[in-house]
Amino acid sequence: MEKVPPKAPQNAQDAAEPVLSENSVMQIRQKKVADLRAAQTNPYRVAENPKNLAAELRERFDSFSKEELETKRNIHEAGATIKFSVAGRILLYRSFGKSTFMTIRDRSGRIQIFCQQSKLNAEAYDLVKHVDLGDIIFVEGTIFKTKTGELSIDAEKFILLTKNIRPLPEKFHGLTDVEARYRHRYVDLICNDAVKDVFVTRARIIQTIRDFFNRRNYLEVETPMLHPLVGGAAARPFKTHHNTLKMDLFMRIAPELYLKRLVVGGLDRVFEINRCFRNEGISIKHNPEFTMLEFYEAYANYHGLMTLTEELFEELALKVCGKTEITYQGQAISLKRPYRRLTVIEALKEFALPNPEDKTAVTNLLKKKGFEVDSKTPLAELQWQCFEEVVESQLIQPTYVLDHPIQISPLARRSEENPDVAQRFELYIGGRELANGFNELNDPEDQRQRFLDQVRRKAAGDQEAADYDEDYIEALQYGLPPTAGEGIGIDRLTMLLTDSPSIRDVILFPQMRPTASAAAAEPGAKS
Repeated sequence: MEKVPPKAPQNAQDAAEPVLSENSVMQIRQKKVADLRAAQTNPYRVAENPKNLAAELRERFDSFSKEELETKRNIHEAGATIKFSVAGRILLYRSFGKSTFMTIRDRSGRIQIFCQQSKLNAEAYDLVKHVDLGDIIFVEGTIFKTKTGELSIDAEKFILLTKNIRPLPEKFHGLTDVEARYRHRYVDLICNDAVKDVFVTRARIIQTIRDFFNRRNYLEVETPMLHPLVGGAAARPFKTHHNTLKMDLFMRIAPELYLKRLVVGGLDRVFEINRCFRNEGISIKHNPEFTMLEFYEAYANYHGLMTLTEELFEELALKVCGKTEITYQGQAISLKRPYRRLTVIEALKEFALPNPEDKTAVTNLLKKKGFEVDSKTPLAELQWQCFEEVVESQLIQPTYVLDHPIQISPLARRSEENPDVAQRFELYIGGRELANGFNELNDPEDQRQRFLDQVRRKAAGDQEAADYDEDYIEALQYGLPPTAGEGIGIDRLTMLLTDSPSIRDVILFPQMRPTASAAAAEPGAKS
């Protein structure tokens, strides 16, 4: 039987299959499935509902000594010994003939199972001897501790629920080819508790965000994911076609214009946790499909939103990490408010060059960094390029960068003090942008001219430029109250709070290039 030699493994890495090819192991296991069916035993049972979770049992009984637990487990209720039941996947297995130890994992954690031939009927113990790593079982019995102090269930009932056919990889989470983990996330989750913890944390982050905005009387809404026009952000869209309407549609790059329509309609505080799609490159910071929080508040300004964001990030750090001082990729970061605020020009002066208002100096720096510079490009756009390429990565502690060039802020309100910049901010932490907010442009004529400028850019070849949205102009003509809005990237926020180096580590199923075998299997592929 292809089984782990008797020993005391400490984790899933030690639970390696013997040196057999995957095909050989699968053939052995498929024969076991056939044998079970021939014996009228279904290897894929209807669920047995366990009464307990591993973590619950550990919380209740880990503090007891072996001797105390001996007394505790013999307490009777209504004349019967207390029985506990769990269900989960076998990760470790040690057999000693008439007794067997195994460790299973359920959704809460791990617990050891002790099976004795004397306690189980012949059919059940025969199953015990023939299960494999990865099988899913149901066990019922009493609680005790072994001589080494390991909390265990002494099985009195043992049921095979699901037979595993494909063997678990040896030391799966130690693979240097991390793409294998992303492509087979289900195996990654089985073999690596830390991966599961990341996605449990992600769920807590999203729930904390919802609670935060609900307490402040924001209304959670849903807006369309299929848009007739491109708008709301600067990005290249994914395009599709609606057959019945005979029209092209675009996967949304941002929900902004629809959310502001709702503010026009009188929903003064709205937020949406939404999926967005951008047809751009894949990197450790970008995935074509991602999750974003956007929120809008009437009668607020972007300074107020910066304060609100600080409150949100501090609360997230305390609830998710237990403290405001965190470490991201070896760098100590404090999420305790308040956060530093710099204009684009101030940031350039501090981190890039002393004279950022000198176009020649900015141009020379960009050329030194290896970029081609068109002499016709406005200074403001060159300054922003310089910021992105030189300054951004240096902003480790939470820093708001304000007063962006108006050319790259087509939906933001123009500064009354300096019409060349927008009343806009971006929040940088750990050298990455996490949030983008501004005072919303509510002047319909100014917005019309900005849209026309986007149309000219698109005609000149800018694939990220927005379309002209006449309906949105009409909405503004009904009157958008003074409003501030913001977007926060949930994936990057999760990266920060879980100390994850890549966006693929915090997305369950990141977009991947097809493997060579998958590409070869495509219809019409050349052999």
